[in-house]
Amino acid sequence: MKQELKDLLDLLDLEQIEVNMFRGNSPSEGWQRVYGGQVLGQALVAASRTVEDATRTAHSLHGYFLRPGDTTVPILYQVDRIRDGKSFTTRRVVAIQRGRAIFNMSASFQVGETGLEHQFPMPEIKPPQECMTQQEMRRQFAADMPEGYVARERPQPIEMRFAEAMNEFKPEPMPPFQHTWIRTIDRMPDDVRLNQCMLAYACDMTLIDTSYRPHAINWENQDFQVASLDHAMWFHRPFRADEWLLYAQDSPFSGGARGFSRGTIYTSSGELIASVAQEGLIRLHR
Repeated sequence: MKQELKDLLDLLDLEQIEVNMFRGNSPSEGWQRVYGGQVLGQALVAASRTVEDATRTAHSLHGYFLRPGDTTVPILYQVDRIRDGKSFTTRRVVAIQRGRAIFNMSASFQVGETGLEHQFPMPEIKPPQECMTQQEMRRQFAADMPEGYVARERPQPIEMRFAEAMNEFKPEPMPPFQHTWIRTIDRMPDDVRLNQCMLAYACDMTLIDTSYRPHAINWENQDFQVASLDHAMWFHRPFRADEWLLYAQDSPFSGGARGFSRGTIYTSSGELIASVAQEGLIRLHR
């Protein structure tokens, strides 16, 4: 297994320190605050480990980001076993640093069942082999890249390919849509729950960006403050995070210093496997 993916799986492999209490760490990459997807993924790991029935997998989660996480301090995940029913299991998770909650989440798990089925069709988007990698897109716009930026780049555990090229260093107004192919860079374990946690980690990487595409601004702008406020996710079908998944994102609204974005995630064969919604802070200081 490639080291970058192993490191991410190690990040999601929480240490149990007490009944219903787990400890996670953050990578030392120089970020000022903890990446939101990391907290989502780790919180879902903590909730999953308190669900003894292995046939029950997550079907939804709803979380709120309360405070910025500190990358230099471990995160404690306290799980409340709200309910264990005949078909559904409910858990509440609070992520804590220095005695204060930085994130809370409710997650629901369900036994596998069959039932009525329908889905929206997958958008007609170029296959991943015809889309640009992040590195290719950055090389295309290298002339606008800030000095010293290349030195900060390092291999990532999640591979992304973009159907619509965007100059992130000198943005122009674009429609509030984006389509990104994502997968891990190496094979994942077969564990359904772990693949769900990996997708929870990955789906926060580009979603909020969609809400400020029309406004020709980027996160490098010193007057621009951006952060996830809440995040909801629904898992529809089992999937593998090491196979190409199309992440179709749109932003119907922004206003009040907030941007609202949605996402639907499909397998390459067109199966809808997850849906996402998020509101984020997009505050421009003038």
